[in-house]
Amino acid sequence: MEINAQDRTQLLAVIERLPRQGLVVLGDLVADEFVYGEIARVSREAPVLILKQRERQIVPGGGGNAANNLSDLGVKTVPVGLIGDDDEGEALLRYFRQKGVTTSLVLRVPGYRTPTKCRILGGLAHWQRQQIVRVDREPIAPPSGAIRTQLASLAARALGSASGALISDYGYGAAGPSEAAALRRKIARRSIPLTVDSRFNLESYRGLTAATPNEPEIEAMEQEHIGNDVALLERLSRKIIRRQRFQALLVTRGRDGMVLFEPRRPPRALPIFGADQAVDVTGAGDTVIATFTAALAAGADFVRAAMLANCAGGLVVMKRGTATVTARELREAVRNQ
Repeated sequence: MEINAQDRTQLLAVIERLPRQGLVVLGDLVADEFVYGEIARVSREAPVLILKQRERQIVPGGGGNAANNLSDLGVKTVPVGLIGDDDEGEALLRYFRQKGVTTSLVLRVPGYRTPTKCRILGGLAHWQRQQIVRVDREPIAPPSGAIRTQLASLAARALGSASGALISDYGYGAAGPSEAAALRRKIARRSIPLTVDSRFNLESYRGLTAATPNEPEIEAMEQEHIGNDVALLERLSRKIIRRQRFQALLVTRGRDGMVLFEPRRPPRALPIFGADQAVDVTGAGDTVIATFTAALAAGADFVRAAMLANCAGGLVVMKRGTATVTARELREAVRNQ
């Protein structure tokens, strides 16, 4: 992605305004657990490898990862969600507190299980460790309607002093279209962004500022295979914008970069930033929507917000695990592009 001198000046100005922004993140807080092991031998019990565990790490995933990215961009971040009364939930609280992110609006719900994605990685000593298997531990049931109402109320209250909001819907029930509608009504008279990243239910959201689906999510929603058919991608994206009254749609396409769609404007294709061979795409979508929303809150138009999100996405996929991009890294990337 090439950045001309005028855009570079504008993008750097947006980055400088990020620390003056405050964003609310309402959504599913997920614990991303990484267990690192060293291959010891083959088991006598079955033809499988035995790993000696060397390290265990828990970092925020899902909506928590979006909040973590915002925090590392310098944005004052208020996560709103729920955790279980378990070790994984406590690890998330401890992580955020150590970074100075408030957890006062994170509810601990007895009987609820913190959604956890455990990735087990192994390798020989001094070799690069590779993911062997992922084990997901999920809530038995979604949160009750009363808890969801409470979360929406907390988010609406936090919006009073915020410059934008982000909904991260991973399908675990902490946030959905009804909560989005409540927040939309709360900010009806204010010109601040309200964006959504929904893994399975994007078609149910209406009237928000923007969404950042990836291409497979659009294919699943519209029951069409896009492949390399950019004309079909445009037709489906514009259909979504009209039907759901979005102001913009930023579609991520992996190694093919991103495409920004706005009503009555030609699509803006953004080639991938950096190398086209990603190291790890875990959580990259969270980085994209966090950067995109933060830039909008800081006064960027959709095109320049998409450019910053594209830069951040290109940087984060070159890191291993669930990672973030800092304002300093983003600034250097824009300056050197």
